[in-house]
Amino acid sequence: MRPALPHGAARLAVGLYRVSTAEQDHSGLGLEAQQASVRAYIEAQGWTLVAEYQDVASGKDDRRPGFQAALARCRQLGAVLVAARLDRITRRAHTLSGLLEDGYQIRAADMPGADDLMMRIYAAMAQKERELISERTKAALAAAKARGAVLGGDRGYRPPDGPSAIAAARARREGAERTAHRLALEVERLRTDGVTSQAAIARVLNERGVPVPSGHGAWTHTTVARVVARAAG
Repeated sequence: MRPALPHGAARLAVGLYRVSTAEQDHSGLGLEAQQASVRAYIEAQGWTLVAEYQDVASGKDDRRPGFQAALARCRQLGAVLVAARLDRITRRAHTLSGLLEDGYQIRAADMPGADDLMMRIYAAMAQKERELISERTKAALAAAKARGAVLGGDRGYRPPDGPSAIAAARARREGAERTAHRLALEVERLRTDGVTSQAAIARVLNERGVPVPSGHGAWTHTTVARVVARAAG
């Protein structure tokens, strides 16, 4: 790897975007939305965007051509690899750890204050969560099969309160909790840096382009207070 640039030197950045075929129509994960998020983050950091790459593939596939091309460009220029979210780079915790160990500089636009250690932790938590979801799904299918349910295909049966609705509600709740936890870490980091009032924290979060928990609107002192209260609860 090319050595990191000296502190204070102009930083170069490479953008990386990814969707899976099933996610292409989801506005929150679309390539254009990711591109806008990454460009805003890079501009806020005062860096120079020198290249952009994209893939339409699973994040479990580390052989993706766009991903590999982005890594090569980063090696060539000593640039920072930037994505809208960490899982747009990889869904494998050990892949991320390997890249960081190899000297790659990686940042995610939705975690502007995260350092290498925090990103390792987030990646490990995300991978563990996926593993637990897979285990719960397999256990639920096994239990349904044991009860005599016919699995696979559309059999025309629609329970009054389908398990999909329950699972969707649980997923939304868990997603909200993860978002609140991540934002609470960002708020705590700002406090450590000397930004203590809720109004000042809101102003810095807006300047950095950090999305509010709902994904719409701007940060206010009230929004900051709610994030802190939710994390404490």
